[in-house]
Amino acid sequence: MKYDLIGRTYTRSRGTDPRIAAAIWDALGDARSVLNVGAGTGSYEPPDRDVTAVEPSAVMIAQRPPGAAPAVQASAEDLPFEDASFDAAMAILTLHHWTDWRRGIDELRRVAGRVVVLSWDPSFAGRLWISADYFPELIDEDVRLFPSLADQAGAVRATRVTAVPIPHDCQDGFYGAHWRRPDAYLDPVVRAGISTLAKRTPEELAPGLARLEDDLRTGAWAERHGDLLERDELDLGYRLLVSGAAAAAPAA
Repeated sequence: MKYDLIGRTYTRSRGTDPRIAAAIWDALGDARSVLNVGAGTGSYEPPDRDVTAVEPSAVMIAQRPPGAAPAVQASAEDLPFEDASFDAAMAILTLHHWTDWRRGIDELRRVAGRVVVLSWDPSFAGRLWISADYFPELIDEDVRLFPSLADQAGAVRATRVTAVPIPHDCQDGFYGAHWRRPDAYLDPVVRAGISTLAKRTPEELAPGLARLEDDLRTGAWAERHGDLLERDELDLGYRLLVSGAAAAAPAA
């Protein structure tokens, strides 16, 4: 299981960014019972709702903080719940880790009246400077891992698709989060929290990291991307897909 191997230090660099959280929680509408699928350590779980978490990795479940929502060890593709058990189901930056993403989405729609998915549009793959300049070999993989935005929206039956711009000081350290803090990618703790990088060997990453370090030292990075230093947020292709109404779940 991927995160049993690469997720051991996840909480050191990953967390809840309040601006992204606000968009997700707004999309949940008036849902009171929420299922968080691919929940990891609990980032973005709304504190004022009745949340149940689903996470396949025991390593990730063990890192959930005290007081976090109860977690069930299961996969998105086989949710152990009855139909319409929840007002809403959410899945945050996890779809690309599922073995069968369409089946996972079908399961979300089966157990909940509303589905909220934070995902990524792979047409942005070549626009991320960290990939384009330093790890171009990752671009094809990103496109392969993520279905098209149209396919994702179709499977979710999304009635709303909105951009989620990433703030320059994003408190969640996913792959695109450090777009204005390039030196962060040189930190092994940061890389350990980014699955795209964490699953690669030091030897595979070494050439790109050496180029980045040299470009930061010489000012070449600033010459190419200095305009980013003037921006507070950036659209990197992260998208919020929302479908359905958060109708009340049946009484137990």
